Amino acid sequence: MLASAKRVGLARALSKLGYCSRAEAAGLIRRGKVHVNGAVRRDPETPVRLGQDRIEVGGHRIAAREKIYFALNKPRGILTTSSDERGRSTVYSLVDGDLPWVAPVGRLDKASEGLLLLTNDSEWGARITAPETHLNKTYHVQIGKIADAALLETLKNGVQTREGDTLRVKAASLLRQGERHSWIAIVLDEGKNRHIRRMLETLGIPVLRLIRVAIGPLALGELAKGAVRRLTAEEKLTLDRAMSEKR
Repeated sequence: MLASAKRVGLARALSKLGYCSRAEAAGLIRRGKVHVNGAVRRDPETPVRLGQDRIEVGGHRIAAREKIYFALNKPRGILTTSSDERGRSTVYSLVDGDLPWVAPVGRLDKASEGLLLLTNDSEWGARITAPETHLNKTYHVQIGKIADAALLETLKNGVQTREGDTLRVKAASLLRQGERHSWIAIVLDEGKNRHIRRMLETLGIPVLRLIRVAIGPLALGELAKGAVRRLTAEEKLTLDRAMSEKR
């Protein structure tokens, strides 16, 4: 059980305890499934003291769960969401159903592939994705164009999208090229929604594949497509150090 007596909202408390996401917790609370110290609470913002108040869901007391951290090699065509009203496959179809609840750290869109972190440590996940952390994310992108120095410089200098956003990359370099296609490496330190795709679409360049190959010092490596593995203690520590150094 957590020792801190700091008050937090009930939905957030269930997330911090590793039981479910805040959105899922809010739904349980509104449906009257959650008791605090024996009383039903229907307001997701009800203040509770972690480590002191007794929180129950469906009659079962919820205690802090072991913090777990996973790396997933997300295939193309899989959604980064807990469920889909159209019945499409999500990342949860790749995770062992016997594991405790975990949530994706950030997201990769349906057409994108590669490294995705999963954890029940919601605060750690928020730090990984926080703009102020500026943790580098590295992508290998296949485009339907021969990349030249001018294109790479344009990506670094910034592109104004149709929506009025100015998007840029931290670094861009050529990996290899064929007669009509190129692979480029792109590094982002603060990614917005569909950041790379929107930049290249604005320039009229088709994206053929987009693979995230690293988050900070953690590389995708040889993890098979669709496979999930636990991070080692050393990998977790290395990520924590990288975030601390970026502050």
